[in-house]
Amino acid sequence: MDVKGKAERRSVYAWAMYDWANSAFATTVMAGFFPVMFKQYWSAGVAATESSLRLGMANSLASLLVALFAPVIGAVADRMGARKGFLLVLAALGVVATGALYLVAAGQWQVAAVVYVIAIVGFSGSIGFYDALLPGIAGKGELDRISALGFALGYLGGALLFAVNVLMVLHPEWFGLEGQLEAMRLSFLMVALWWAVFTLPLVVWVREPLPSGADRGWQGVVAGLNQFIHTFEELRRLRVVGTFLVAYWLYMDGVGTIMRMAIDYGLSLGFGPEGLLTALLVTQAVGFPAALAFGRLGERWGPKAGIYIGLAVYTGVCLWAYDMRTEREFYGLAIAVGLVQGGVQALSRSLYASIIPLDKSAEFFGFYNLLGRFAVIFGPLLMGWAGAVTGSSRLSVLTVVVLFAAGAWVLARVDLGEGMWNRAQ
Repeated sequence: MDVKGKAERRSVYAWAMYDWANSAFATTVMAGFFPVMFKQYWSAGVAATESSLRLGMANSLASLLVALFAPVIGAVADRMGARKGFLLVLAALGVVATGALYLVAAGQWQVAAVVYVIAIVGFSGSIGFYDALLPGIAGKGELDRISALGFALGYLGGALLFAVNVLMVLHPEWFGLEGQLEAMRLSFLMVALWWAVFTLPLVVWVREPLPSGADRGWQGVVAGLNQFIHTFEELRRLRVVGTFLVAYWLYMDGVGTIMRMAIDYGLSLGFGPEGLLTALLVTQAVGFPAALAFGRLGERWGPKAGIYIGLAVYTGVCLWAYDMRTEREFYGLAIAVGLVQGGVQALSRSLYASIIPLDKSAEFFGFYNLLGRFAVIFGPLLMGWAGAVTGSSRLSVLTVVVLFAAGAWVLARVDLGEGMWNRAQ
């Protein structure tokens, strides 16, 4: 392999390692320990449906903040050639906020919620710019495979650290810790360190070429804002992009809600946190090879086919969860989710990257990130509200089914032939 080929391969793996880095937050904090700590430590003594509503509101607020600023700063980053720079600033914000969760005392659910919102803003905001780097990293015909590589490494990295964290909780004495509470609090510091260290390959080896006529300083900000306004007109012209974004918005509402609220749902049914956290670890273990398999599936049958399969499985998961009675069933659901979660996300990202203008990837991925996060505004809030109003956590999970069905219906109207011009470039 020549020097250029080695540099390109190194750049691909350095880019994908950011998934490895930030997935520790998604797994250990967002999906795993924060819901447990929020319900049993920071909101101790509060009814299960009330704490679920609080958690849903925190998730929704964080998503709303990301949705508001992501497209605007994405446009600015495009004009200034600063996608990587914005990614690193937001990643640093997420790292600091994650570490700060260690300091929040018992009963301070408001403080915990605010710090958690800041951490999600850093996490979700940085992912928008990470996604925007993909079209410049992947060569012709490689989008599905490289996107899936990122998600696969994310599952593997998140699972490795989460496995250690779960062992710390189940056997704190092995690590010289006083108990489960100290183990969970310490895990927040470990995630912050993991996230920071494994972002370094992207810092060193991923290069972002300056766009032709790149703007600097205030001129870049003004040009970016003007480009953001102009994008709405382009979305009307690029009908395939707008249609896909609507479909993505609908089905990612369901995917994101299950991801963030699954542990809380299990706790509301009376399941123990130890079993739920172990089930989440199973999801990560299954997700690594499954994400790679979905990448190959996308190359052979097309990304839409893979997404349909994933949405069908998610619908079955919701229907099963409604009548779930035992922790053993929760393990079965965890395996089912692990088989499709990374695949749906990876193929959605690669499909979108194949139909957007290459020179405006950060801006268009800003809209992609906006709709993905805007969707998760309503999902957790709707699930929490349904449980609070009906007094039944089981009924709340059924609200997610309609989102998968609606997303699949709109996705069927996405004509990829209109967007394949971008792959040929």
